[in-house]
Amino acid sequence: MSFELQSVSHVHPNGQRALSRLSLVARRGERIAVIGSSGAGKTTLLRLLASALRPTDGRIEVLDARPWQLPAGKLRRLRSRIGMVHQVPPLPPRQRVITAILAGRLGVWPWWRALRSLVYPADIIGARDELARLDLADRLFDRCDRLSGGQLQRVGVARVLYQKPELMLADEPVSSMDPALADTTINLLVTEASARGVTLVASLHAVDLALRWFPRIVGLKGGEIAFDLPPVRVTEQALRDLYASESGPLPLHSEEPLVLPTPALGRAATRRKSPCS
Repeated sequence: MSFELQSVSHVHPNGQRALSRLSLVARRGERIAVIGSSGAGKTTLLRLLASALRPTDGRIEVLDARPWQLPAGKLRRLRSRIGMVHQVPPLPPRQRVITAILAGRLGVWPWWRALRSLVYPADIIGARDELARLDLADRLFDRCDRLSGGQLQRVGVARVLYQKPELMLADEPVSSMDPALADTTINLLVTEASARGVTLVASLHAVDLALRWFPRIVGLKGGEIAFDLPPVRVTEQALRDLYASESGPLPLHSEEPLVLPTPALGRAATRRKSPCS
């Protein structure tokens, strides 16, 4: 088992309830997309899984450990086994890209190697290889404040790829990328998770990316699970109910009309024009 949440709730300090009695289980190696409108609780869910946020109620087990029952040292080690791609990567503006990438291993390196790497990069080749997978190898020594939003998101992805965590989490990891680049990046995350047999959970606002790349779709609405289904069982009505609080069409990353996959046509059908569009 990769993680288990039982009747988990979280209330923010301002009194706003983000999640309400949510239960969710994932086996190792699963690839899960969490979708829903803004404010549905997607980011809160990922922060709970990352052991960065403590639940108000309920029980959480991640990588065979209960984070909030661990002493500080063991909690830090657990967090080092979890990789998180943020929508806005928390990278200091003046930090070099290579330093940002290598920071993915700081939690697993000996203290002396981590400290030395802050002065002189410990693994230039390894950092460059991960950036090359995202077509950013030429920006290895640039400062982070010289990069666009989409480039920073790719640096965040490269950092997690370099970390090689046992649980990969991604919070709106491609929101600042164009459709082609977003597709390539999600494909890379899915391929990496599949190759290493680790769990990937990605929160995505765009339903087309979720349906195209993930075999399990969890819909969140008002902090509760509205559905937990394979793509072929997700209906247009279910999606419209999920995004009822947002005016306009369903949120898509591509300009192409959405066609829901069917058991016969599968993933490729999401790229073809819908007769109902």
